[in-house]
Amino acid sequence: MEVSFAIHPVAGRMPGHMNVLLAEADVPYPKLVEMEDANPQMPSTDVVIVVGANDVVNPAAENDPGSPIYGMPVLKVWDAKNVIVLKRSMRAGYAGIENELFFHPKTKMLFGDAKDTLQKLVAELKDL
Repeated sequence: MEVSFAIHPVAGRMPGHMNVLLAEADVPYPKLVEMEDANPQMPSTDVVIVVGANDVVNPAAENDPGSPIYGMPVLKVWDAKNVIVLKRSMRAGYAGIENELFFHPKTKMLFGDAKDTLQKLVAELKDL
């Protein structure tokens, strides 16, 4: 199994915020994939796990010309075979709009504290 990590360039509360969090979690930097490199890999990706993201993974950026985020570069996670979104709620992101990804046929929502739900998800995968 190959695991890699992609971070949208503007994700987090400040520039580089998510990179710092991955470093604190001891994620090897070579496992980090830039958005421009991650998107072409999505169609051959079995599972994408989205942790807490909202606008930066919203298909409206590509398919809704009336959306305030239309034209914004996004991680095209919906192109993967399966998507699991870890969130506390269905609330809107910074742009204040509903995320179409949450209703996409390939998406499964997993609600709760991301650290707790991710640990449980990893434990379940190890049992397979």
